Amino acid sequence: MQIKKFWKLYPKSTNRNVISFNRNKVKTKIKKKLMKFGKEYFDGKRIHGYGGYYYNKKFFRKIIKEIIKHYKLSNGCKILDIGCAKGFTMYEFRRFLPNAEIWGLDISKYCKMKALSSEKKFIKVGSCHKLPFKDSYFDFIISISTIHNLAEKKISQSIKEIERVKKGKSFIRVKGYKNLKEKKFIDDWNLVAKSNLSIKKWNQIFKKSKYTGDFDFSNF
Repeated sequence: MQIKKFWKLYPKSTNRNVISFNRNKVKTKIKKKLMKFGKEYFDGKRIHGYGGYYYNKKFFRKIIKEIIKHYKLSNGCKILDIGCAKGFTMYEFRRFLPNAEIWGLDISKYCKMKALSSEKKFIKVGSCHKLPFKDSYFDFIISISTIHNLAEKKISQSIKEIERVKKGKSFIRVKGYKNLKEKKFIDDWNLVAKSNLSIKKWNQIFKKSKYTGDFDFSNF
């Protein structure tokens, strides 16, 4: 099921068009470096990535509170954040659910090194197409702006892995376009994505992979 309401709470950016225009000029050599998800992507120049990936509750707290409410998550549940970066979402879950078991997974060794001290030991470095967790372990799995960074074959594997390790619910958010204008913007904006796919294609993948959770699409 597609769920749109969570990201209505996310602060709006006013300069994405300018950044996207400049990112269109980034050379292929630099893009390959950014795909390693190291310092330059997270804490380097803004036209190369986040331009400094730091914690600010305005980007996380309201959304996580709404997610907890929507999925009726409680203390004692097990939660996995796929693509957790420096653990900011994990931190918010832990703030509301201090007795929950919360894990994160990210491909970036740099992010684990720079993660919030409270979350670092709960972050595993690895790829979401091969999750290092037991079958039917998690009550809730969340993955934001991560799976589209994989090649299409590994996307299906990742969705199947999410289905394998969850016993409850899940929410995935990926970039997806409805028209060529949106495709052009996403191509320019997301320098590290290997799969900029249409919403129609995403729906086909979800169906083919027998995904049973919720999802949403971002076109910016």
